[in-house]
Amino acid sequence: MMLLGRGLDARDNQTRQMQDAVSNVEKHFGELCQIFAGYVRKTARLRDKADLLVNEIYAYAATETPNLKVGLKNFADEFSRLQDYRQAEVDRLEAKVVEPLKCYGTIVKLKRDDLKATLTAKNREAKQLSQLEKTRQRNPSDLHIIAENELQRATLDATRTTRHLEETIDNFEKQKIRDIKNIFSEFITIEMLFHGKALEIYTAAYQNIQNIDENEDLEVFRSSLYPPDYQSRLDIVRANSKSPLQRTGSSKSSLRTAQISRRMLRRDEEEDEEEDDDDEEEDEEDEFDATKEVR
Repeated sequence: MMLLGRGLDARDNQTRQMQDAVSNVEKHFGELCQIFAGYVRKTARLRDKADLLVNEIYAYAATETPNLKVGLKNFADEFSRLQDYRQAEVDRLEAKVVEPLKCYGTIVKLKRDDLKATLTAKNREAKQLSQLEKTRQRNPSDLHIIAENELQRATLDATRTTRHLEETIDNFEKQKIRDIKNIFSEFITIEMLFHGKALEIYTAAYQNIQNIDENEDLEVFRSSLYPPDYQSRLDIVRANSKSPLQRTGSSKSSLRTAQISRRMLRRDEEEDEEEDDDDEEEDEEDEFDATKEVR
């Protein structure tokens, strides 16, 4: 009887450990499932916000100068392509991470049913053991034999159920470890694939922005501000917009030039008159010499 009691205690401890293992998985796998599901929802919302951003960039690019328009449009194209990969990331996370964790709700329920069956068999065995003790105390031989037979059957049933539970829990633990490895490996692989593509696409998008020709777009903008004949009219305005000091200096310079020109003209006239007087004197001398010869 003491051996039977120790066997019951050992199976009780074993069953409690199995219950703790199942409860631990139920708790933490449930939390992981909720958090991963929230992660996927956040990623999907980020994709939606990115789609709105792409649409706004397209709308803004249509209003800009040629180079900026092309650069923004190419950037939006790349960013939109990234959202296709983000959608694939969402779908894969849902299928490879969230769903396997959800399945553990059903798995845990089945294990709890197995534990319940084991506990039922153990309770039956304990009840039979208690009845046997009471029968022995009364000492009727026939009842004693019947009680021992009932206890033996209950013990065999409890032993068989416990062994089945041991195998089930062992497989459960093995499957749990394998699933954890697969789930987290899938999560890492999916994220690496997405971020690898994201790095490639962001590099192309960055290059598109850097290729925008600022000077050419600035010239286009300036041309749009001024009409074609603006430069010629600007030169006229500049010519007519000299400062008073510049205009006074110019007037004085013109006056000095005119005075110099008049003085030079007067000097030339005086020189011409002197030359005429010299010519007349020479003519008079020639006439005088000729008269003397005639005489």
